[in-house]
Amino acid sequence: MLIANLRGLLAAALFVAISSSVVVLAADPKVDPKCPVSGHPCDPDATAAFEGGKVCFCCEKCVKAFEADTAKFAAKARQQLVATGQFKQSGCPLSGGPVKAGTQLAVDGIEVGFCCNNCKGKVAQANADDQVKLVFGSDKGFTLAQ
Repeated sequence: MLIANLRGLLAAALFVAISSSVVVLAADPKVDPKCPVSGHPCDPDATAAFEGGKVCFCCEKCVKAFEADTAKFAAKARQQLVATGQFKQSGCPLSGGPVKAGTQLAVDGIEVGFCCNNCKGKVAQANADDQVKLVFGSDKGFTLAQ
């Protein structure tokens, strides 16, 4: 009787774990962010506020370029916010829907989950620059970490 109850509890826990759509993105504390304008290493004194986070740049010239046209550099800025742990994944970056287990893909070193294999496949088939634009180019799928 006790073994049957334990099996039932174990089966229920396994079902919940498999059907869960939670994806945990852990920021790498050793991440050395790159400037979203130039791609060079960041200067911690050259920063700008963006979507509730703080994006760093290599120099003040890049800060000014970013502030003049944030839309042009938004995907790389959001990518930096995710890489540094300021943003977390909240859904599929293409549809905004819940992330399903087994749909993860590394995009420029960041593990990203998708709602389905179609969305994952679309990103997987793109070149590296287009992957960043597809995944981080909209405000879907990532939110400010609390």
